[in-house]
Amino acid sequence: MRCHEVDYKIIGDDMQMVEVELDPGEAVVAEAGAMTYMEQGIAFEAKMGDGSVPDQGIFGKLLGAGKRALTGESIFMTHFSNAAKGKQHVAFAAPYPGKIIPLDLAQIAGNEILCQKDSFLCAALGTRIGIAFQKRLGAGFFGGEGFVLQRLQGDGMAFVHACGTIIEKQMNDEVLRIDTGCLVAFEPGIEYDIERAGSLKSMFFGGEGLFLTTLRGTGRVWLQSLPFSRLADRILTHAPSGGGDQKGENSLFGRMINGD
Repeated sequence: MRCHEVDYKIIGDDMQMVEVELDPGEAVVAEAGAMTYMEQGIAFEAKMGDGSVPDQGIFGKLLGAGKRALTGESIFMTHFSNAAKGKQHVAFAAPYPGKIIPLDLAQIAGNEILCQKDSFLCAALGTRIGIAFQKRLGAGFFGGEGFVLQRLQGDGMAFVHACGTIIEKQMNDEVLRIDTGCLVAFEPGIEYDIERAGSLKSMFFGGEGLFLTTLRGTGRVWLQSLPFSRLADRILTHAPSGGGDQKGENSLFGRMINGD
């Protein structure tokens, strides 16, 4: 497995994008709709599959597309390649405020990483983008990530994105309990499970939910301070209701006029 050796630059702070530099003949694969801009010499094409197996037959492509459908992603991925004679650039951005995490899979044990199912942004051509099923029913039902995680395998650069501030922690044969949904990615040496959040009183009145994600083992984990689901819930909670006169004083426009 030899991925294309791409260079990159992270641009921005809280609403980042990654600019990938491609030599002639190099390529990068990305989620559909992630591209922000590309220079004139970049050619792109939507394909069924990540291109990590060039001679893969139609059955293999359909199987891979079916697996991607389980994660809620598009069955097609966009391949961007440099068709010019000199270096060209293409940039990708996340769909919500947060950070982009560059991962050199060649420097990760086992050359693979597990991440939440909607966090993959783009990767050097040759990276295998698959899925991993949770082995424990409890983690699947209550762990915040469902039964399916994304598995990235290769020896090149891959980029994932998450909401809020990102922290990387090195675990050394220890246990870490985190809020469900705050886990972005972890190395294969980490065991993923869920636990009850303390006593019944703590579960229902502690404000931390009924369960916590528990990580055990040795390896690196990446956490996010603000899961997008939590941000969306707050927005929906404070959004104006659809009933009543939308032009009246109780509407969002009316409150803005009144200085509320």
